[in-house]
Amino acid sequence: MFEDKVLNCQDCGQEFVFTAGEQEFYEQRGFQNEPKRCKACRDKKKAESRQRKGRNSAKLYDAVCSECGKPAKVPFRPSEDRPVYCKDCYQKIR
Repeated sequence: MFEDKVLNCQDCGQEFVFTAGEQEFYEQRGFQNEPKRCKACRDKKKAESRQRKGRNSAKLYDAVCSECGKPAKVPFRPSEDRPVYCKDCYQKIR
């Protein structure tokens, strides 16, 4: 049903093969578009994305726990209209 296709990577310009097996996988997952990057460029882009996420998630905000009143660090900017919990109180409430 599927045949291997030769595609060009949008990042490096090299040709790569979109195999029949990969095409079948894409169809099973409901993916509409063919890949635009070769495996090496996809892996590089994923690594860069993980690195950016790691830096962004390191941003913590100071807050005061609404339950026990202890200082807490949270990964979002606290707002006055919603309660904020320290790790221990959050585990109890959850």
